[in-house]
Amino acid sequence: MGVSTTSLGKGIRLVTVDHPPVNALPVRGWYDLADALRAAGRDPEVRCVVLAAAGRGFNAGVDIKEMQRDTGHATLIGANRGCYEAFAAVYECEVPVVAAVNGFCLGGGIGLVGNADAIVASDDATFGLPELDRGALGAATHLARLVPQHLMRALYYTSRTATAAELHAHGSVWKVVPRDELLGAALELAGEIARKDGYLIRLAKAAINGIDPVDVRRSYRFEQGFTFEANLSGVADRVRETFAKEA
Repeated sequence: MGVSTTSLGKGIRLVTVDHPPVNALPVRGWYDLADALRAAGRDPEVRCVVLAAAGRGFNAGVDIKEMQRDTGHATLIGANRGCYEAFAAVYECEVPVVAAVNGFCLGGGIGLVGNADAIVASDDATFGLPELDRGALGAATHLARLVPQHLMRALYYTSRTATAAELHAHGSVWKVVPRDELLGAALELAGEIARKDGYLIRLAKAAINGIDPVDVRRSYRFEQGFTFEANLSGVADRVRETFAKEA
């Protein structure tokens, strides 16, 4: 369990998240993921990273139960910083990152795939930000990289999800495949990328990040300030208590 890294040869590194039951990561898990992604990108033999997950779904965000056990703000601060680092590690990885998304991709999962260079999804994958139902805010920065602005707002305010097919229609998902073909399809795309010159593909990643119209680090950090305000005001606890009872 946790975060594992596998070298697949031919310039591809597979980073897999496995944190049952739903890949909702504790604070340490976000930092472990960030470390794995950065280490893979620094390896001169690597030309593409595939980010995947084991189990029922890709990622269900932060571990709400871990946060509820903390009577102070240490876990919230840790989760904020851990997510910030993991999302940035995807974006700033020195080589392209292909996200292989299965099942649910929620909350922090959107932060990861929204910062990826390409997304391959299984036909049962769904994407969304249930933050308002969980007493939190954040990752609208990353959802806005997946769908048009007005759709992003509607999805955010309602906590609804979008399917892989819908995101494919918007151009943010490269390919939608049956669940058992997901990893193969992601590796196929990664292999095509990894056949490029290693030095040149790193220059390309840096160049594309450099012309990005949105500073994703600063934008997400701005959002996080409102998450903390929601917690200080007490509204986050009220909403999370309702979530816990319903769950």
